[in-house]
Amino acid sequence: MLSEPRSGRLAAWGNALITGLVPPDDAVLAIVGEDAVHRVEGLPGEAGPVGLSLALGRLRALGTTGLRVALPQPGHPLGLSGPPEFNKRAIDAEEAVVCHGAALGLVPEVYEAGPAGDVHVEVVWHCLPVREAPAADVPSLGEAERELAEALREATEVLSRLDVAASGPVAEAAIDAYRARAEGGREVLAPGYPPRAVRVLELAQRVGLLISLAYENGHGGAVSASEMATRAAALRPVERTARRAQVAAYNAVVEEREKRMR
Repeated sequence: MLSEPRSGRLAAWGNALITGLVPPDDAVLAIVGEDAVHRVEGLPGEAGPVGLSLALGRLRALGTTGLRVALPQPGHPLGLSGPPEFNKRAIDAEEAVVCHGAALGLVPEVYEAGPAGDVHVEVVWHCLPVREAPAADVPSLGEAERELAEALREATEVLSRLDVAASGPVAEAAIDAYRARAEGGREVLAPGYPPRAVRVLELAQRVGLLISLAYENGHGGAVSASEMATRAAALRPVERTARRAQVAAYNAVVEEREKRMR
């Protein structure tokens, strides 16, 4: 979970573009990131795949006033509202973007292309109809922050007792790389997001890093079957809470705008 989900970049910078805080070229560069190219397929009014700049403009013309993130997994349709076809695609991809104001959603499909030694990543966003209904299991920003802090404390106690906290040179290098990115002034979210959303997303990303390292570090001191089960049971709810917090952070701009309009 250390890496930003592509849906997070699309929603954050798409929201900044929709509200006029960044120009189209800047938004597209931020969304594409280290990938080679992003295209959108299935967009109403377009016969074939189109580039991100045109696609975001078209979505706005179709009534989109904001973009929300979904980060679902099997058994946890986080951020989804249906229909089943869209939910299935989103769960398979473990992420999606849902348009607010237009009954449309976007699910990424990632391809690797190019010869050996020069492989690059291309992304096609499939545009599909969505159901206009409340999204599943999305907390408020305040709820997400409280839940994340509590879950992290509980998991840390269990993992420390079982001696499975991430350690060793690989773990240390990953943590150092994360710190370097944070100190380098990287933009966690696009312009227009409240400071609390940035804080929640940063904490969720740090928690995600620790969870990934704990999994990658093997079983550590958890040598018995019961200890391994306890370890996994400690990590699962924290991982779910971190995903919920990410969704709350990415969706904060749209949620705040909705509150002001009520």
